[in-house]
Amino acid sequence: MALPERRRWFGNRVLATLLIAAVASAVLLPFASLSPNRLVSGQPVMLWQALAGWQLATFALIGLLLLIAALAGPLPRRLALWLSLGATLPLLALDFQALGAYAHGALANASPAARVSQGATFWILLFVSALIAIDALQRLRLGPAGRALYGVAALAVIGVCFSGELLSPVSIMREFANQRDNFIDQLVRHLLLVGGALLPALLVGLPLGLLANRRARLRNGLFSVLNVFQTLPSIAVFGLLIAPLSALGRAVPWLGELGVSGIGVAPAIIALVLYSLLPIVRNTYAGLAGVSTGALEAARGMGMTTRQILWRVEIPLALPVILSGLRIVTVQAIGLVVVAALIGAGGFGAFIFQGLGQYAIDLVLLGAIPTIVLAVIADFALQILVSLSRPSGTR
Repeated sequence: MALPERRRWFGNRVLATLLIAAVASAVLLPFASLSPNRLVSGQPVMLWQALAGWQLATFALIGLLLLIAALAGPLPRRLALWLSLGATLPLLALDFQALGAYAHGALANASPAARVSQGATFWILLFVSALIAIDALQRLRLGPAGRALYGVAALAVIGVCFSGELLSPVSIMREFANQRDNFIDQLVRHLLLVGGALLPALLVGLPLGLLANRRARLRNGLFSVLNVFQTLPSIAVFGLLIAPLSALGRAVPWLGELGVSGIGVAPAIIALVLYSLLPIVRNTYAGLAGVSTGALEAARGMGMTTRQILWRVEIPLALPVILSGLRIVTVQAIGLVVVAALIGAGGFGAFIFQGLGQYAIDLVLLGAIPTIVLAVIADFALQILVSLSRPSGTR
């Protein structure tokens, strides 16, 4: 006798899990904290204590819509995915609006040194909305234009929240107001360090990947050397570069005038280039090796030269894999630049280590959050480029 089929309650278990995490955080963890100054730990404020009645009702409505989207049965699968994707934008906006509104109310009659900071529930709701959107975008299989449109909409919501006075009393925004000019300088420095590392890494890595594809005898040795660079701890690499670069700057005065020394930008860029080579070389080799033999034979049959085959057949077909390597390297470099602040290279890491030294968590977040945002934006943009670079019909 056949056993009855087990009933499925949820059609989207990922969404259901994220909803459970959001509800658990709202019940068990603080939404914000109120402290007398920037250095003292604050008193936790739960979600129902911080929010007005209409805000709680709106959160509940969004949660109900997401629950309906997660259940098996009430809605067609694709409509449920669109519902979950559409619900993330108001959830994102309400998360910021609720924090800003509470901060304005809590600090209205407080001392000037008092601070309102984000609690665990605020961050969990933020990450849950992002993960729900990512899951829905992947399941809907939207093209680059659809993903870009959603990304622009999400950035517009965040931009509106930060553009006015809504979040101005929040602790991290008060820290930003105190560090505004320095923040812009460190942002520019961070981007220049990333760009200064990626450009030489591409100029060196792409030919090495081609060499690995063309010369099988050199391939294993090349990858072995690059693997050594990849496994070295970043701080150790910075330390190893101090002595030789200091000596080089003293021995060659014009290099010293250009800024080559044991600390600062030079060792940071050299270390970042070394860390970037392996993913670029390996993905370039993998992309070229993945070009089908049939495509190469057809190109030769058309009378193409070796150079023409490389530029017109091999590189276009290998481009998605090469760009995937660039995506990995870009996100990695954005993170490693933070560590380079230890040797005076600057960037957002300067805020992080300064905040750690002062035990000022908001200063740490002022460096950490923009770093995460840069990495997410770079990853999202390069994902779109990878999708656009694929031949039609394979996106």
